[in-house]
Amino acid sequence: MEHSYPAYTRAQLALRNGQDKPEVWVAYKGLIYEVTHSRLWKTGKHYEHWAGQDLTDELKDAPHTEKVFDKFRVIGRLESSCDYNS
Repeated sequence: MEHSYPAYTRAQLALRNGQDKPEVWVAYKGLIYEVTHSRLWKTGKHYEHWAGQDLTDELKDAPHTEKVFDKFRVIGRLESSCDYNS
């Protein structure tokens, strides 16, 4: 079943960086994940990666797979993102 998530711009995502707004969000493959309650994203920074941005291209440098996103709730989709499934 496909969900209809609200769309957010990159600018809206950028505000959820752990500093400007109380929410902490990250995007991956066009979906936006709520990571506010993760101790690893508490300050908006997880190792060398900042919240409030699309982490799709950065995952290749991570010690984990994309399965890590299964732990977090999808709250939206990144507007104007390309089709990551093709």
